[in-house]
Amino acid sequence: MSEVMTPRETVEALDKYIVGQDEAKRAVAIALRNRYRRSRLPQELRDEITPKNIIMMGPTGVGKTEIARRLAKLVDAPFVKVEATKFTEVGYVGRDVDSMVRDLVEAAIRICKEQKMNAVRTVAEANAEQRLIDILVPMHKDKWHAPENPLQFLLGGGTSKEPELTEDEKRERLTKREEVTRELRAGRLEDEIVEVQIEMPNNGSNAMIAMGIDVNLNEMMGGILPPKKKTRRVKVSEARKLLVQDESEKLIDMDEITQEAIERAEQDGIIFIDEIDKIAASGNTSGADVSREGVQRDILPIVEGSTVTTKYGPVKTDFILFIAAGAFHVSKVSDLIPELQGRFPIRVKLEALTVDDYKRILTQPQHAITKQYEALLKTDNILLSFTDDALGAIAKYAFTANEREENIGARRLHTIVENLLDDISFNAGGDHPLTKVEVDEKYVKEHVSREYEGEDLQRFIL
Repeated sequence: MSEVMTPRETVEALDKYIVGQDEAKRAVAIALRNRYRRSRLPQELRDEITPKNIIMMGPTGVGKTEIARRLAKLVDAPFVKVEATKFTEVGYVGRDVDSMVRDLVEAAIRICKEQKMNAVRTVAEANAEQRLIDILVPMHKDKWHAPENPLQFLLGGGTSKEPELTEDEKRERLTKREEVTRELRAGRLEDEIVEVQIEMPNNGSNAMIAMGIDVNLNEMMGGILPPKKKTRRVKVSEARKLLVQDESEKLIDMDEITQEAIERAEQDGIIFIDEIDKIAASGNTSGADVSREGVQRDILPIVEGSTVTTKYGPVKTDFILFIAAGAFHVSKVSDLIPELQGRFPIRVKLEALTVDDYKRILTQPQHAITKQYEALLKTDNILLSFTDDALGAIAKYAFTANEREENIGARRLHTIVENLLDDISFNAGGDHPLTKVEVDEKYVKEHVSREYEGEDLQRFIL
């Protein structure tokens, strides 16, 4: 890790997206900084220090998943979220519990590949531009004739070229190419239709992937299969994207990316195990609880530290940070098997949201709900704004609905605001002049309160 934020800076960054839950933010910020501290230690001591995994306890919709997801984004760490309950499903078919590690490696591959492709983008764009010019103004034309027999094809037969261009023709084409280059760079050829040929990867068949056999046949056969090529007729604007992608693929070294991705998955990876309370036995050892305990025992070796075989090579899980989460309404953390409890030494409780929290969630985060709707409606000439008392009323209704019915936390706000703005969103068509619309407390009460006067809250239940 090169530049890592201090715990205080991490909490400040998380505050931009998540309201409250200071205890949980402090815990993950310290865990993140400890990784950096560990990376600066001598090798023999570094191998002895493992991450202090975290269990988050709190009702749904209070920010457990968002804290872990934002933490991973802050440092570009590979991140995977899994539901612990999916391993208890009757007739569950597919890869086993190890799949969470395989998915983490895939996430690391995507991150590393994207970074490498961004690094070579300038060269790839220049190469793509040359290919576009070659398509629009070729310097020569190849004519292809079907070979008379397969042996002739294997020996390279079947292609003949037109006679070489004369010097005058070459000069004329060079002049034309310069003119096309200027037109391309000026963006005047974006809607022209061109024919591009793109190499397609030789991946495993869909049937094999469905059976859990995730292999690349071309790699197994030593790359003897010729690359599949696909010809597409597209606009220049689309062709440029395809060619830049194709050229970027040629410039990067996948072996180097794979090696780096495995290293990042092992050292920086974060696996978020949600609904872990659902696999905790509640004092009874019969029926479904047996399978729940079985899932815990399957998860245990991965959290303890083991080596998982993936198609990219073996991956050690010793230094992956595991963050588990659950509501723990019925079961308790102590209902997990002792061995698994011991692997999650840090436990933080996330509090249920208050009316004040809901009000802050509506406006404080960087991408708050109200800011999203204001931006959406602005595209249709509506300048939307909310008064302070309107925000207070929305927050109060969200709190009341969560108290009366199932507590789904901040997700309730999306339902209420969507229904509140239903008429405005429907009538905004963009064919009218710029219009200011202010949502005040009276408007909120007119459009929302009638659902709360009776017991029928179904419109606001997700």
